Amino acid sequence: MQLVFASNNKNKILEIQSILPETIQILSLEDIGCHEEIPETADTIEGNAILKANYVTTNYGYDCFADDTGLEVEALNGEPGVFSARYAGEQRNSDDNMSKLLDALSNKNNRNAQFKTVIALNLKGKQHLFTGIAKGEITAKKSGNQGFGYDPIFQPIDFKETFAELSLEIKNKISHRGKATQKLIDFLKNEK
Repeated sequence: MQLVFASNNKNKILEIQSILPETIQILSLEDIGCHEEIPETADTIEGNAILKANYVTTNYGYDCFADDTGLEVEALNGEPGVFSARYAGEQRNSDDNMSKLLDALSNKNNRNAQFKTVIALNLKGKQHLFTGIAKGEITAKKSGNQGFGYDPIFQPIDFKETFAELSLEIKNKISHRGKATQKLIDFLKNEK
């Protein structure tokens, strides 16, 4: 089975392809000739995943899936949430985003947070949503050089390491994206 993954984020594509069984091959946006920036104008994580999946299906005619992820911090009323990638501005710089978040939490004792990923799958004319959540807390400083985004400051529950210190194999088992992707895989196995 071939599915378009509505992303050009090479880290995300690698992470998801490593979870998927060999029977499912991912095509990126680049692979299908989609070079435009797909608008992410929804005010929810679910909404942005749906917008991206629908864009590919409508404009390119492919069955596809798209994800959107947000980091929701309890002490900041769920921020940065849907704005996680652009938290410190449109330049979408991970270091800037982490610095802004650490500054915002500098005088807070509650550092509880969760990553939330929603995958929207458009398959055979129907849409399906899959959600994965990873709970943890924001560390006081960056640690580790694996992963991407907020991984160096997110410490999942029951671990002493941040996502950026864990191997991809372990991270995929416990992460928000890993959990949502596993739900997607379970669904696709029954679709054959």
